[in-house]
Formats: sequence, structure tokens, C-alpha cells
Amino acid sequence: MLGGMTHPTLRIKRLSPAASIPAYQTEGSAGMDLSSCQPDERGVTIAPGRIALIPTGLSVAIPSGYEGQVRPRSGLASKHGVTVVNAPGTIDADYRGEVRVALINQGPEPFVVEHGMRVAQLVIAPVSRATIVEVDALDGTARGAGGFGSTGV
Repeated sequence: MLGGMTHPTLRIKRLSPAASIPAYQTEGSAGMDLSSCQPDERGVTIAPGRIALIPTGLSVAIPSGYEGQVRPRSGLASKHGVTVVNAPGTIDADYRGEVRVALINQGPEPFVVEHGMRVAQLVIAPVSRATIVEVDALDGTARGAGGFGSTGV
């Protein structure tokens, strides 16, 4: 227990003996690093502007009431333009398939994802589920229906 908070338990199954178990890199890290598990020693090359699904060789059992958020690693994004295309990607508590990371190369050069490379972060976060109520009208606000950019840049 840290600061009065309990920690959820994340159960992990290796689908490949070569898979790396996710790990927090520092005591203060919010996310644990996910690593690629490449069957081919050459890795996967992601051309500029292209997307690749990177296998981790793992499946997870996220506790009920939580989700896994797959987020970019800042170093890959800032140094190479490689990021998680659907950031944050969500792993639902009832999903038991392989965790794969959808990476996009927004940089100018091809990028090689090698086996064991840390490619994303996994944050375990609580989930709130809303009660859905259909109504005939919604209450008014000062913003109203103002959409993208309506409150300024």
C-alpha cells in the first residue's frame, strides 16, 4: 500500500519464452515498459508514414474495474517520431489475447523495431462506467454547441 492506495494485481502470461515481462524503470514511474517480441532476428522495419503491429509475446489479465492504457515512450517519439498511433490504446479487463502495440513512424527515416526493444508504456488505471439515460433535451451551458477551437487556440 502506497499513500493509502492498494495496488491492483496484473497477471501476465508469456506466449513466447523470449518475451520480456513489463517492468517499471524507476520508483516513480506511472507506466511499465512493454517490449517487442520479434520472431525474426532482423526485427520489423516501419517506413515513414506506415503503421506496424508489434507483438509483445504476452497476454494479461487486468483486474475488473481497471483498464490497461498503452502509451507512447517519450524517447521514441521525440528522437525518432515513432509513437502509438491510437494513444492511449485501451486493453479491456476481459481481453485475453496477445498484447500488440500499434506503432506509427512519423519520422523522416525508416525505423527498425528490434526484439526486446521497449516500444510503449502500460499504465493500469481505474475505469468509471456511466449509467446511460436518454433524454429529450440537455441543460444549457455558456459554451453551448461550440466545438473544436471554440474556446480559443
